[in-house]
Amino acid sequence: MNRSPRSPERDSQQELESLGYKQELRRSVSTADLLIYGLIFMLPIAPWAIFGTVYNASGGMVPLVYLIGLIAMIFTALAYAQMAKHIPLAGSVFSYVGRGIHPNVGFFAGWAILLDYLLVPTLLYVFAAESMVGIFPETPRWIWAVVFVVINTVVNLAGISSIKLMNRVFLAIELLFIVIFVVIAVTALNGGTVPGAELTWAPLWDPETVSGPLIASALSIAVLSFLGFDGISTMAEESTGGRNSAGKAMITALIIVASCFILQTWLASALAGGRESFGDDEVGNAFFTIVEAASSSGWATAFLAVNVVAVGIANAMAAQAATSRLLYSMSRDRQLPAMLSRINSRQVPQNAILLVSGISAVLVLFFVGQIDLISSLVNFGALFGFMLLHLSVIVLFIVRKKSRNFLLHLAVPVIGFLIIGYVLFNANTEAKVGGLVWLLIGAGVFIYYRATGRKTDLSGDGDAVSVAAPGQGKA
Repeated sequence: MNRSPRSPERDSQQELESLGYKQELRRSVSTADLLIYGLIFMLPIAPWAIFGTVYNASGGMVPLVYLIGLIAMIFTALAYAQMAKHIPLAGSVFSYVGRGIHPNVGFFAGWAILLDYLLVPTLLYVFAAESMVGIFPETPRWIWAVVFVVINTVVNLAGISSIKLMNRVFLAIELLFIVIFVVIAVTALNGGTVPGAELTWAPLWDPETVSGPLIASALSIAVLSFLGFDGISTMAEESTGGRNSAGKAMITALIIVASCFILQTWLASALAGGRESFGDDEVGNAFFTIVEAASSSGWATAFLAVNVVAVGIANAMAAQAATSRLLYSMSRDRQLPAMLSRINSRQVPQNAILLVSGISAVLVLFFVGQIDLISSLVNFGALFGFMLLHLSVIVLFIVRKKSRNFLLHLAVPVIGFLIIGYVLFNANTEAKVGGLVWLLIGAGVFIYYRATGRKTDLSGDGDAVSVAAPGQGKA
């Protein structure tokens, strides 16, 4: 008797049930969808907004900064891939660390990266609002922020199909404008349109300028551009591509977006004409100034408009979706209020989406004009969560499962831990103080939940921790 082959979607659903949960989120996200989602979250055109800042911090070697950033983040992506394959849950580092080390440690990993996920939409709305004021002077920033919040909330509440469609549209637009920029840059460099502009290897390596402290300071800025590949893991319970799909999508997205970063910043650095730095009055729009000088045909305005829409809608929409899935997972496991794990008729965590929207709408009023502070806090939350992720790989595979794959399960997480730890150690004081305050607040929440009887318990085969209460997503 012949049996029909089992689908990856069915296998994934059974794996979820074996971990103690029932399928509530809609499984309709292919591996290609995950890849597109990761690219949108990381934003292939991310260097446009911060090119001048990174240029000044790196002595003009912006592509080198992104190359080092890729090398640094690939170790974390590999660690994510290992955990996503073994634990296909929507909670990202909350689920991975909770099941890899201990549920209590998982709570603090989830709480730390929640700082990243809650503030990323706010950061993007602030970026977009600032740019809209540049296009429409004297308009209130908060109005633009609220407009973007409403648009993204409607799309997220409409379901995962709406998000997939929007992701495809915006990615196509971004890639088209990258091609347009390459054409503009190559034409200008060959035609001598920009005085002093020359394509050389100096932006990738200049031994007279490069130094450890200089690259480290610039790297802390560039790391922010790579944050987002980890958001792919929050879609694990909606994936149809099997247990390896999230990991493949993370690594592929990271490599593709890094290639886009390096290509664009190499050409932009060449068009900068060897200048030492950008002044305070031009650093924020340095990339668009370069486009204007290279094209002399109004393209700068089009690039600015695409950047605003990509950041304020596409990028923020992906961030809101990832944050709502993290809140959903932590709520389902009784680490946050139960209301956040409720699913609407379109199989999305409605209350979690609305909470993220509300928080973003409020925070953007306080953080307007403080982009550096928000960026630093976002970095702290992500990097602290990444460090615990690396530890969970070692504990789960080397200590518990006695793995002999020392390359992926020991060398990779150790190197990743040291790199992330170095960047976090060199973060600015405000970020570290703010991050520690956030962790102290988390400790208060943790103590309150334990005092009210919300305790974790071990079940299954000894490495799967089941923490949801009856009726909260458990099978």
